Amino acid sequence: MRQTLCRDRAPFFAEGATVGAPQAVQVADRWHLWHNLSEAAERSIAQHRQCLRVLVPQTTEPTETEPDPAEEPSGSPWPTGHRFADRTRTTHATIHALIKAGHSRRAIQRQLGMTSRTVKRYADAATPEDLFTGQWQTRTSVLDEYKAYLDDRWNEGHTNAWKLWEEIVPLGYQGSYQRVRAYLRRKRTSPRPVTARPPSPRAVAGWILRLPETLSETEHLQLKNVRANCPEIDALTRHVRSFATMLTERQGERLPDWLDAVRQDDLPSLHTLAAGIDRDRDAVIAGLTLPWNSGVVEGHVNRIKMLKRQMFGRAGFRLLRKRVLLA
Repeated sequence: MRQTLCRDRAPFFAEGATVGAPQAVQVADRWHLWHNLSEAAERSIAQHRQCLRVLVPQTTEPTETEPDPAEEPSGSPWPTGHRFADRTRTTHATIHALIKAGHSRRAIQRQLGMTSRTVKRYADAATPEDLFTGQWQTRTSVLDEYKAYLDDRWNEGHTNAWKLWEEIVPLGYQGSYQRVRAYLRRKRTSPRPVTARPPSPRAVAGWILRLPETLSETEHLQLKNVRANCPEIDALTRHVRSFATMLTERQGERLPDWLDAVRQDDLPSLHTLAAGIDRDRDAVIAGLTLPWNSGVVEGHVNRIKMLKRQMFGRAGFRLLRKRVLLA
């Protein structure tokens, strides 16, 4: 009698099944196959998140108005609102006002608690901008080349400084978290127009993975718009829906053709999935053809985990064993 062994797709499960039951037909569980495909689809969409901006309505450009004389640029590299610039302008105005009132530089020195050299430097400067010659003006930052990425993620609605810092570290950023936090703090406190956010890669992946007839009219139109503006997401949608047909209609014999079609498109995440399926091809074809699945086993595993969580820190293994056997 031929035995059938249904399992997850992890390599150690395949090795254990081969060693423990070499005569059994191994079947890759369909839920895990679909779960692997959904993760690959979400990664692919994240790699083309720029395409999702087409779903954000364009804001109309504000009409040009006469600039406020008080807000006209002074030609200074330091903008109004910068802490160093504002402090320098205030001190410069104070010293020149005291000089104009007839105070000597020595008196100003005593009154403001400054050294004679500092008072002389402010007094000799005709404008505050003459004092803006510090090293901070032109110094480059290790964050500069990652600011475009941070701006994109910020516009997508991701504003957690720690998570964004964790994202740019694998990209090569070697600076501190505090530098990222300071940059995002300026963005958070600066006035900005309220704009719509593009949908997240997970949301778009959900549109692709669900049955087309279950999508709302808005979701259907948005997905159609994204597919029309991004050939990669369009190809991804076709591959996902083709795999869904194989899975639901038990057409495992179509898997080799599906793998070949996936490799024809520029979808690295699906290529990785295809390579993993190729290494486990027989079990995957069996999973897409035979009626067996791990649903019952997964249900028991979930029940045992629930019982274990209910008893966490309250009882030992003997009580857990009795509850599992008597449930």
